[in-house]
Amino acid sequence: MKFKTTPYHYDLLKDEERLAVFYEAIKDFAVANDCTNSTLFDVGCGSGILSFFSKDYFKEILAIEIDPKVANYTRDNLKEFKNIEVINDDATTFDFPKKADLILCEMLDTALIDEEQVPALLQCRKYLNENGRIIPQSIINTAELVEMPRENIHYDDVVSNTKYDVLSDSIVYDKIDFLSDFDEVFDDVLSFKINKDGNLNGIKLTTYTILSKDIICGPTPMLNPPLLIPIKSKNVKCNDLINLRLNYHMGQGIQTIKVSYR
Repeated sequence: MKFKTTPYHYDLLKDEERLAVFYEAIKDFAVANDCTNSTLFDVGCGSGILSFFSKDYFKEILAIEIDPKVANYTRDNLKEFKNIEVINDDATTFDFPKKADLILCEMLDTALIDEEQVPALLQCRKYLNENGRIIPQSIINTAELVEMPRENIHYDDVVSNTKYDVLSDSIVYDKIDFLSDFDEVFDDVLSFKINKDGNLNGIKLTTYTILSKDIICGPTPMLNPPLLIPIKSKNVKCNDLINLRLNYHMGQGIQTIKVSYR
C-alpha cells in the first residue's frame, strides 16, 4: 500500500527497523489477546501506518493527529477501513468518548524531551481500561561523556554523520514505565568514570525503547537517534571521576536541557 504523507513522515516510513518492531509488538499483543471487541487509540498517528498494521485485529481504532494537513492525508490513506476513525485534535487535551484496551504512541524522541509523547500519554492513559496496555511500554535512558567537534545540541543520525570520541563508561540514568507514575521533570546528578584521556565537552544521551517484554529496540535513523549536548570544556584523564547535574522537562523541548558540573 502506498501512503500519501509529508516528507518527514515519508522518512519515518523508510525506517524499516522502526516499522518492524512496532509491527511485531502489535501482532504479538493481538495474538496473545482476543481483540475482536477491543478499542485501540493510535496517538499522534502521523501517516496512519500503525493503525494500518492494527486494522485486522481490533474492532475499533481511534487515530488522533494534531496537524490538519497530516490528518487529511491519513484519512485518505485509511478511508477504505471502516473500523478506523481519524481525528484531527490535540491528544494532550482530547477527551476520548470511550476507553481503550491498547494505546499506541509513535511520537518517540530521545529521553522523551522534544516530542509531546509524555503529556499525550498522561492524558490518554486516563482512558485506558484496567488491564489495558501501552506500546511502547517503557524506555531506558543511558548517558556517556564525549569529546565532540560541534558546539551545539544535535542528533547523532545518518544525515549529520557526527564524529566524536566516547570518554567514559555508559551509565543507565533513568527508566520509565508508561503505565506507572513518573515525574515529567528529570533532575539528578550523574557520576561517570573517565576511561580515555581527552577534552571533555559533551554528553551523549541514548534511549532504548521497550515495546513489549520480548521486543527492545535501540536507536534507528528515525527512532530516538542519540542526542549530543555540549558542556563546558574540561581536560580529563583516564580514571577521573566526573559528576554532572542533568536537568530537562520531558515534552517541552531541547531548550529545557541544562547540564553543569557538580
